[in-house]
Amino acid sequence: MNIILLGPPGAGKGTQAKKIEEYYSLPHISTGDILRENINNNTSLGVKAKSYMSRGELVPDELLITIIKDRLSKNDCSKGFMLDGYPRTIPQADALQMILTESNKKLDAVLNIAVDDEELIERLSGRRMCKCGASYHVNFNPPLKDGVCNVCKGQLYQRDDDKPEAIKNRLIVYKKQTQPLIDYYNRKKLLRTIDGSKEISQIFEDIKSVLEAL
Repeated sequence: MNIILLGPPGAGKGTQAKKIEEYYSLPHISTGDILRENINNNTSLGVKAKSYMSRGELVPDELLITIIKDRLSKNDCSKGFMLDGYPRTIPQADALQMILTESNKKLDAVLNIAVDDEELIERLSGRRMCKCGASYHVNFNPPLKDGVCNVCKGQLYQRDDDKPEAIKNRLIVYKKQTQPLIDYYNRKKLLRTIDGSKEISQIFEDIKSVLEAL
């Protein structure tokens, strides 16, 4: 089973990816994780990627395509995979199709976890961080003492990109970038939209229903 996971910031995509990975034994392939791994291991791909990232530039499509092609050729992908963070554009989707065709593989589904903007803003703007790495949410996972970390007793803070105006901008960028992909996979009859506003366990049940119907 070969699937792609789509979803805006705050939709709970990471949580569901872990559940899918564990339940179906599908390797969770995140382009961000692959880039970090290659950079940490100082591979030739990592050196090239770092040269762009260190200048604050986006890693070019040609390099991402090489990274994805290399990752999908690994043994753990022989029975399926779950792509997260790739593709992000139509050219990347076209390139992925070429990679799959060359290796006699095909996509089975594209899961789009959808959540209303208002709820996404509430989820993300309620997040609070601590310098020790612990994270909280004012509604869903509050600290024992308001504004104070349970772990190190440090002062909690809100990241700039978790403030409502920044979140709105992130969502605008996501929609501009992703809507063409949603249309692209919808035309190919691969898109399956999942209601991401439900409880975590119910969202996963909905995902299982979709995947088991393939």
